[in-house]
Amino acid sequence: MAQGRGSACQATKSTITLLLCLLVCLETIDAATYTVGGSNGWTFNTAAWPKGRRFRAGDVLVFNYNATIHNVVAVNRGGYTGCTTPSGAKVYTSGKDKVKLAKGLNFFICNTAGHCESGMKIAVNAM
Repeated sequence: MAQGRGSACQATKSTITLLLCLLVCLETIDAATYTVGGSNGWTFNTAAWPKGRRFRAGDVLVFNYNATIHNVVAVNRGGYTGCTTPSGAKVYTSGKDKVKLAKGLNFFICNTAGHCESGMKIAVNAM
């Protein structure tokens, strides 16, 4: 009898593990990928690019740009508004960066002198 209960317990644990794995996979499959700026890529005057798009937490933004003159910096609201880079901000420099969106507001700028001020920044709200 003890052997039977152990087998049932093991089967239940296996089923729960399988269900958890499926949930994680479904969340990943459901994520969308967006190329910031479309075919123009991450460049000047992209601040309006997110308008009309619906983003979800887990979606991925792809930033394509010339890495010799641009970058992508994940900033807070103050950094976005003031075009400044807060201490500890994540700076991306590959020219083909992929950034997963967190739930809520996500702010990105190029911190090369004058670029953010010229509209090389976006604010994305992920539900």
